[in-house]
Amino acid sequence: MDVSKDLTAASATPLVLAILQHQDSYGYEIIKTIRAASNDELVWTEGMLYPVLHRLEKQGLIESYWKESATGRRRKYYRLQPEGRLELEKHRQQWELVYSVLSAAIHGKHEEAFL
Repeated sequence: MDVSKDLTAASATPLVLAILQHQDSYGYEIIKTIRAASNDELVWTEGMLYPVLHRLEKQGLIESYWKESATGRRRKYYRLQPEGRLELEKHRQQWELVYSVLSAAIHGKHEEAFL
């Protein structure tokens, strides 16, 4: 399935925040997590992810730090900040509302609202 650029962009912030709520992660690992969770339907590139990470860090929603891997390679990890948890909750509520309305529209429920 080819997910539109608009939908991919709209979902970028909540997806990254949701992944980081479970554990700190680095860029490539975030990309792999999204790809695996979507059964290879959402394929992000570094060029798409890193601007999102930098924006979230500027907003104080996440923070970065360097960590050495088991192989000795240094990686930049990202961790969710308390403000990021609050922002994730806002996004969750918004996405649930959109899903609810879309589902009702598709299934013909509350028809008078869509006339």
